[in-house]
Amino acid sequence: MERLQKVIAHAGFASRRKAEQLILEGKVTVNGKVVKELGIKVSPNDKVEVQGIPVEREEPVYYLMYKPRGVISSVNDDKGRKVVTDFLPHVKQRVYPVGRLDYDTSGVLLLTNDGEFANLLMHPRNEIEKVYVAKIKGVPSKEKLNILQRGVVLEDGKTAPAKVKMISSDTKKETAIIEISIHEGKNRQVRRMFEAIGHPVLKLKRERYGGINLGGLTAGDVRELTPHEIKQIRTIATSKSS
Repeated sequence: MERLQKVIAHAGFASRRKAEQLILEGKVTVNGKVVKELGIKVSPNDKVEVQGIPVEREEPVYYLMYKPRGVISSVNDDKGRKVVTDFLPHVKQRVYPVGRLDYDTSGVLLLTNDGEFANLLMHPRNEIEKVYVAKIKGVPSKEKLNILQRGVVLEDGKTAPAKVKMISSDTKKETAIIEISIHEGKNRQVRRMFEAIGHPVLKLKRERYGGINLGGLTAGDVRELTPHEIKQIRTIATSKSS
């Protein structure tokens, strides 16, 4: 189920804001009945019309992208910077990223036009695991890694327990490579967690999202998710929410 204005916008009839205006003006019908409520949700089986013109739903599509550093996790940018959808010129559907990766963070990013799928992945209660590899300044003690594992107090609350593993360290260069697994989606969370223990991130990459990994892709590559991968990630999400 998706919000009516979102369905209209994704079909290319109008922007989300314009779609809301059309609904309030009584120019939208669902199964032949005029709808003037913005909160209503519709299923793929509902017949939606805007001023008598049927809204054709797009076929759902699902993509995995190896997001490079220096790219915005958005469909547009008012500063003219490169965005993730610039890497999908062959895709006709109006896809958007599931969640975000920082401008300077690379790695696994999923894109889709399936709102239900996106919400399933992003809802906190579903606890979808996200695995990152961070190159950090300094070599953290075991005690500091334990703090990350137990949860770090940030300005917007304490983080949930994380899985943390030291991959390597270089005492001469005073750097370390750490793998960290979280299931939350706070803004710049991993970077802020390491800053909180006094070891700022120098480089960050998301290696896995709900079991989906980069599998040989190079930065900027995009491929469709397989039916098995889509089913796999749905199963992980629904098992946590049930």
